Amino acid sequence: MKLYKRLSALALTLILSLSLAVPALAVSDSQTLSAQTAAQAASTLGGAVSVQYALWQDGEIVLTGHTGTFSKTENRVLMDSDLYGIGSVSKIYTTVAVMQLAEDGKLSLDAPVTRYLKDFKMADPRYRDITVRMLLNHSSGLMGSTFDSALLFDDSDPSATDQLLERLSTQRLKADPGAYSVYCNDGFTLAELVVESVSGMDFMDYVDRYILEPADLESTFAPASDFDTDRLARIYQGTDTRALPRDCLNAVGAGGMYASASDLVAFGGALTDTTLLSQSSLDAMAYPEYSRGIWPEDTLDALSFGLGWDAVEWFPFSQSGIQTLVKGGDTLYYHAGLIVIPEYDMAAAVVSSGGTSTYNELTATRLLIDALGAEGVSVDETVPTLPAASPAAMPAALTAYSGWYGATSVQYRGTVSADGHLTLHCLNYPSIPDQIFIYYSDGTFRDPSGTLLLSFVQEKNGETYLYQKAFSTLPGLGTLPVSNYAAVKLPDNAVSAEVQAAWDKVQAMNVLPLTEKYTSQVYLSMGNADTGEAPELIPGYLGAARIADAQSALYVPQLPGVGGRDGQDLRFYQENGVTYFTANNSLYMDAAAAPVLFTGAGWSYSTIQDNGYARWYHVGSAAGKTMTVHAAGTGGFWVYDAQGQVVASSVLWGDTSAILPTGGLVVFAGDPGARFHLSFRA
Repeated sequence: MKLYKRLSALALTLILSLSLAVPALAVSDSQTLSAQTAAQAASTLGGAVSVQYALWQDGEIVLTGHTGTFSKTENRVLMDSDLYGIGSVSKIYTTVAVMQLAEDGKLSLDAPVTRYLKDFKMADPRYRDITVRMLLNHSSGLMGSTFDSALLFDDSDPSATDQLLERLSTQRLKADPGAYSVYCNDGFTLAELVVESVSGMDFMDYVDRYILEPADLESTFAPASDFDTDRLARIYQGTDTRALPRDCLNAVGAGGMYASASDLVAFGGALTDTTLLSQSSLDAMAYPEYSRGIWPEDTLDALSFGLGWDAVEWFPFSQSGIQTLVKGGDTLYYHAGLIVIPEYDMAAAVVSSGGTSTYNELTATRLLIDALGAEGVSVDETVPTLPAASPAAMPAALTAYSGWYGATSVQYRGTVSADGHLTLHCLNYPSIPDQIFIYYSDGTFRDPSGTLLLSFVQEKNGETYLYQKAFSTLPGLGTLPVSNYAAVKLPDNAVSAEVQAAWDKVQAMNVLPLTEKYTSQVYLSMGNADTGEAPELIPGYLGAARIADAQSALYVPQLPGVGGRDGQDLRFYQENGVTYFTANNSLYMDAAAAPVLFTGAGWSYSTIQDNGYARWYHVGSAAGKTMTVHAAGTGGFWVYDAQGQVVASSVLWGDTSAILPTGGLVVFAGDPGARFHLSFRA
């Protein structure tokens, strides 16, 4: 895949055949029906294979249910005991562990991380200012997600976590510690390491003893835990009916746990009282941590960070003065949402195979609105409207806001014309029609339908932000408010023609990953991000990275929330005539440099060298032949067609042979010394 699309894809995707809801205790029929309807809406809108949900109230689970199908091929009925990956909801377990250790006086939230992790160093002196609190409220300034060989199939290899400190040692920070909160996975992996260092225990051993056992949770696990993996709801790639191997995210404290909806909601229920934490610690987790740094004035958004929590203010409950704590989680294949209302001793959890965490959170919202209603507590669900204003003549000075605007995964050309029009051109997908917004009397720009508001905000850090406000209503699920900084103005960056030409050549390359483990999910996702559309680039930039010289480009956006997550510094170099490319710690090569598969006299070998790099080959003249692979050592292979789609894999389907496609690629990956004997026949 093209370099630019590859980086965008990595910066962070079904059918219904069975439906069954199981009410428990004294929940009304209307609540049960409403819950099932919401779950089915989430399934339909998100394309989930299955959805499982549970409601906690007054100390017990009062409702469970599910919709969809456990498997596309197995004759198995969905059950409450089935397990799902909960993704980043794992961060709440990590937060609880840290808060427990703080309660015990073993660590301080406002002490530097270096006090507890002596080997934590970075290529940026500001790292010394990162505190434990900043790990939990996403304000550390870390680039984001160092997930090299962390997302694996049926492989609980902990090396991604074990090697994080070494990998961070070569990275810089993208922002001053504490400047603003922007979603960050690495912060929670560091927090996981802090828990281990301070407690002297393996992280999951700590979680088992001090969280799962006290809360009586028996269906929560990590990839390396001893449990029946056959309980995991099946996962799929697109419309393929073959189930994929087990989804393992081996950054456990950031996103690697599995649970049933019932176990997850019981964990949420334990956070409505002092089962796991003192009330002061619970209150600290619910504090609006986002307000410590740069943040839009209007906080009616899906994000309002606490400690661990994605949101400590959640629509529509916030309109009725009800504090609601929310955490969503996504892996590539599983999705989860947990919502807790401490004041009313309520919690709801929704997990799914396929779909999205946002739809799961909205389903959980529906369950809780109904539960509160049954108790006589009304929630104001009135959808807010944009502030009253009318089209007006625009001050000429606003034309100065024309320029380039960027976030990690999207960049725009914004043009403010003297006639009061703001035109946004999406560079990533230039075929999308330009969006035109009209100037209004309150200083905002609005779309013709009056449903989306934009404005320019100059923050105290000197940056200019493109602010957006809107309300998105999803049939059967409710309304999701948006109020955030969508992008930040990027300064002009003039580079020489020679330097620009060098990067133009690089961005047009097809690139291939070299350092991912043979079980990595990256090998399956390679072809999925290629839209076939060539992006436009900002002069002097590669995506959101400012070109510094002929070999390096540095991530720029200072963007709170989620738009600035997962930044990457980029570098390319040549060695032995091959162009290599690094994005933070990940290494890629120019696909054009991959050799053609050698068939010899009907057989050949491929051996993983001491550097451990994957070996890539163009199919070439071997197209149409059947390749049979005999492996010596630990490793596997993947075969791709001309569109980058996987057509054979020893990892996914246990293949030992494949008919090689025209224009395709083959990769062999494994431990150093692993050797693959290849035989070919017509």
